[in-house]
Order: sequence, then structure tokens, then C-alpha cells
Amino acid sequence: MTQQTFYRWRKLYGEAQPSLLARLKQLEKECQRLRRAVSDLTLDKLILPKVARGNF
Repeated sequence: MTQQTFYRWRKLYGEAQPSLLARLKQLEKECQRLRRAVSDLTLDKLILPKVARGNF
């Protein structure tokens, strides 16, 4: 991590309430879960037409 990143994060989150930080972590986990779901669905969308045609 660069010094610039550290100071930017400290400026953004340095005075944040603990409840805000907990909420931020919760939202990050939810975002990660949703990204994984979208990638799985995208993969299914790309593969299913080929399987249905028998071109696998």
C-alpha cells in the first residue's frame, strides 16, 4: 500500500464511527456476493447456448 493510499483512507475513514465501519464491511461483503452471482450468471449465459446446440 502506498503512502498516498494510506493517507487518503485515513482522511476518508479516520473519524468514522465504528458502526459506519461495520456497515461498510457489510456492504463490501454484499457487493462481493453480488459480483460473484453476476459472473456465474454471465458464464451460464455464455455456455448454455453451446450446450443446447451440442457444440461442447
